[in-house]
Amino acid sequence: MEIDFGVFLFFVSIVLGALVIRWIKIIKLNSNLQVEQNKEIITLLKEIKEGKKH
Repeated sequence: MEIDFGVFLFFVSIVLGALVIRWIKIIKLNSNLQVEQNKEIITLLKEIKEGKKH
């Protein structure tokens, strides 16, 4: 049984494309989570700073 090289490359490119899209989606979700965490950290640091002034 012989596999056509063009068909093989087509399926490999489909799989790689799907993996890249998944990877980008994961990075985007993690980036959004990190932005929210940074906002919380900044809020807490501001509260600490205000507490030291009084």
